[in-house]
Amino acid sequence: MMTRSMKLAMAASTAGMLGFYLLFSALPLYAATGGGAGGSGAGAVTGVMMLATVLAEPTVPWLLSRFGYRAVMALGLTLLGLPALLLPLSAELPLVLAVSLLRGAGLGILVVVGTAITAELVPAERRGEGLGLYGVAVGVPSILGLPLGLWASDTLGFTPVLIIAALVPLAGLVATAGLPATRPARATGGPGLGLRGLAGPAVLFGTTAVATGVMVTFLPLAGSPGLASVALLAQSLATPTARWVAGRLGDRHGSARLLVPGLSAAVGGVALQVWVGSPVAVVAGMALFGVGFGVLQNATLALMFERGAASTVSALWNLAYDAGMGVGAMGFGLVLGLTGYPAGFAMVAVLVAVTLPLARAGRTQAPLAR
Repeated sequence: MMTRSMKLAMAASTAGMLGFYLLFSALPLYAATGGGAGGSGAGAVTGVMMLATVLAEPTVPWLLSRFGYRAVMALGLTLLGLPALLLPLSAELPLVLAVSLLRGAGLGILVVVGTAITAELVPAERRGEGLGLYGVAVGVPSILGLPLGLWASDTLGFTPVLIIAALVPLAGLVATAGLPATRPARATGGPGLGLRGLAGPAVLFGTTAVATGVMVTFLPLAGSPGLASVALLAQSLATPTARWVAGRLGDRHGSARLLVPGLSAAVGGVALQVWVGSPVAVVAGMALFGVGFGVLQNATLALMFERGAASTVSALWNLAYDAGMGVGAMGFGLVLGLTGYPAGFAMVAVLVAVTLPLARAGRTQAPLAR
């Protein structure tokens, strides 16, 4: 399963995601503290980037059919890295938002290509495990990048972090030279073709991604950045591990069986953030949330690949992921002044919990013919 092409695809994706995660929590903090944008500005940084991401993702199946995996992966890495070199010039919100738009487009391209090429390269009977391994590869940057970006920004200042986060994705361009230039065929037919059976898992996963956007953006602002770094590290360790284990279990017993346990863990982890002043609750809660989120990442994606073509599924699943994160960051920033952090986190837990019927329904839906 770990062919040369698979290794190169993972290397390119890992480089791009490391550049992304180094700034994911640090960049909102940069705009809020260095540029005086405040909490609403911090939310806007994440929200604008996710908006650009979700606008770019639906175009990727067309780009792949026109230019192939190699060229489109290189485009995503370039957009993630090159614009970030402008960030040391100013922390003012307009520049940060402009760079975030370009980086968001690069992220949207990268994640869709990475997921789609993984599904194409691994055998169908081992797809869950293959997606799990890909999840580990792209999860390592979150393990390193999320806490390291916050710590290094506080210890060394923002400028070194901004420059490194720009150069790492550009270094990933080396790996793209060895990727296949295959151009997957585009789906033909009327609107919505190939989407039947995909909406339920996509909505379920997207709602959980809302909670991710809230936690990653606002946990450093809700308490101390140091505690947030530890909690985000716990989540970053738990998520790819759970995603890989879920892939192996899903190949053997069916991914649909994992939906309810994964959702329950995610809800419990968010609910513990109500005690935002308790280090034990914050760290344990984010670890539990990471387990649930990792399980749902693999289970929903594997179910969707049973029902649709790789490029379509990858675009829709990543659209749900990034749209959810953007909605979570921007929406929470808008209501934060009315609710405060504990009540706001409780509302997020309730929002995720209401998708339980979708998780239960997913256990009874049979795979659809492709």
